[in-house]
Amino acid sequence: MKSREYYLELLNKNIKNPKMIAHCLASEAVMRSLAERFGEDAEMWGMAGLMHDIDVEFTQGDSLRHGPEGAELLRKEEMPTEAVEAILLHNEKATDIKRSKRFHHALSAGETITGLIFAVALVYPDRKISSVKTKSVVKRMKEKLFAASVNRDAIMECEQIGIPIDEFATLAIAALAPIESELGF
Repeated sequence: MKSREYYLELLNKNIKNPKMIAHCLASEAVMRSLAERFGEDAEMWGMAGLMHDIDVEFTQGDSLRHGPEGAELLRKEEMPTEAVEAILLHNEKATDIKRSKRFHHALSAGETITGLIFAVALVYPDRKISSVKTKSVVKRMKEKLFAASVNRDAIMECEQIGIPIDEFATLAIAALAPIESELGF
């Protein structure tokens, strides 16, 4: 696998929106944390988090192209097959293949919870991820109109990998808090 610097440069060539870059960096942090928890390859899991949305701008968010085109690009860039597969499957609308491995579910849940945590942080008085409490994230999970575009079912895939939602939210907040300034918070 190529270096993080290589993939970060590739991401920046393909993604211009700073909020999308922040989402990718956040997803990388959560995926690294999940990998460490499970004794998996933190570098590979992190790179999957970092690169999962590499195609979102050139596919213009087309739900049938987003995922497959990014996976194809990353296959050519020598990203490990397992990571390419997780990236392909993070958008279930683009493929008939169902997520079946821990890595698949981790990426789906991990990249999705970042959006909910960002939204929760933005309603806090100081607008800081480091101030976000687990109970606030769990409470907002139940409020369908809050951050309505965040797919709660994807976040709940954390339970399919053996992590209850409150523990998952705690893990994700802890992964994001140290890099919040990098994420624009």
